[in-house]
Amino acid sequence: MSKNRPYALTIAGLDPSGGAGILADIKTLEQHKITGFAIATANTIQTENEFYEIEWIDLGFVIRSIEILFSNYKIDVVKIGILSSLNHLNQIVSLIKILSPSTQIVWDPVLKSTTKFEFMNIGDALNLNEILSKIDLITPNFNEMEILFPGFISNNYWEKNEIPTNILLKGGHNETAIGTDRLFLKNEFLDLLPSDKKCFEKHGSGCVLSAAIAANLALNQTITEACSNAKIYIENYLSSTSTLIGYHYV
Repeated sequence: MSKNRPYALTIAGLDPSGGAGILADIKTLEQHKITGFAIATANTIQTENEFYEIEWIDLGFVIRSIEILFSNYKIDVVKIGILSSLNHLNQIVSLIKILSPSTQIVWDPVLKSTTKFEFMNIGDALNLNEILSKIDLITPNFNEMEILFPGFISNNYWEKNEIPTNILLKGGHNETAIGTDRLFLKNEFLDLLPSDKKCFEKHGSGCVLSAAIAANLALNQTITEACSNAKIYIENYLSSTSTLIGYHYV
């Protein structure tokens, strides 16, 4: 295994169509010349058009997999996708920070599939801020952000700056400015504007974007640089085909 490439780990679901989840993440990491590892949190039956079924992987199995990988490799960045509960998320991020405090963590809070299948119920959100304090960046879309923090957008909750992590608010569901992402950092926010590329909706585009960000962080880019460059990558992906599955390339 190459020692010249950074190591990144994706912890997410297995989508057999390859459009989302760990398969999409690994494709993205490879394009960025990152050595990618993957741990499945769930097996799913789905296509790019429809979600059928999910079987969650036992948390203990996931935990043991994380321990083995971290004991053998210096993993620079971890990207986390679907999980069944905030409790599982907390156990995973806490373990990573114990094993490797310098490892950066990106959480893509996939709460529902595009076909409205619910993965995680945010009913136990009382400890959400504690969990987020261990995470370097979250990448929700507008709908997910309103579930995580009701009023964040509609009531300008973001102005209070009380969320203990960096946020890339994806603009795919922003009806007032489609495609404009907003990056919230500790003391500032900035808009990442779309290019003039003709883009098409894609299954798993959020997974690809967050994986591209993780790859860029592993390449020692700042969060701002990582998000800006990932936006270029995802636009190339979205414009690569007119179908729900795209082509990966840099």
